[in-house]
Amino acid sequence: MSAIEARPRRGGLHLFGVEIRINLSWLVAALLIGSSLASGAFPQLYAGLPPQSYLAMAGIAVLGLAVSIVLHELSHTLVGRAFGMRIDRITLFFFGGVAELRDEPHTPLSELAMAIAGPAFSLVFGLVLAVVAGALHAMGASVIVINAVTYLAGLNIILAVFNLAPAFPLDGGRVLRALLWLVLRRQDTATRTALAISEGLALLLMGAGLVVAVRGEIAGGLWWVIMGWFLRASGRAERASLKREPAGGVEAAREG
Repeated sequence: MSAIEARPRRGGLHLFGVEIRINLSWLVAALLIGSSLASGAFPQLYAGLPPQSYLAMAGIAVLGLAVSIVLHELSHTLVGRAFGMRIDRITLFFFGGVAELRDEPHTPLSELAMAIAGPAFSLVFGLVLAVVAGALHAMGASVIVINAVTYLAGLNIILAVFNLAPAFPLDGGRVLRALLWLVLRRQDTATRTALAISEGLALLLMGAGLVVAVRGEIAGGLWWVIMGWFLRASGRAERASLKREPAGGVEAAREG
């Protein structure tokens, strides 16, 4: 099978036989991110450019972010397939991306390898983009392209580090469970322990967000509260799934 299938199946692009879908919430997030970059982050980072330059940089950055997320999830997918797991679809949504698994990894080593693949890719990809930005600068390329690529390089490195936070459904939560699984020798016990740690981190994020909001940084504080709420809700959904007996196959979701 070719890496990219031209024919649509259920309306999605295909990479390595994996369907790529875009949830409506991702389009909302893209608009919010693009607007924030064009009106706030880029004018502060690269002052003195005309407004249309910031809009162009924001467009490149948002498109690059979407590609980065898809490639991050695809790295999970390819490693998972190497361990015999079936992964048919990747979906972009408000908080990032999700690779949808038919079942959970069967060994702690397969869990660990699959979980670490995404952050490892993002880190390497960020470093590669930094080198590309330097090369573009040396060649005298457009400052718009150079600045956008530089921003994407830093963003991929930040995403790699953030995704290693020990909280479900982040990759770090899966890494934590895999390590606990290796030590405790029981997947269910490892999962419950990892979920308890994850919920504690989520509550900490929400509390920190409230403190930041009270101090006057309402937008930043609200973002941390939303992230904490999302992590807590995802952890509770994972805990609820432990109580359900699978009928045939279990479809799990891995987020990165």
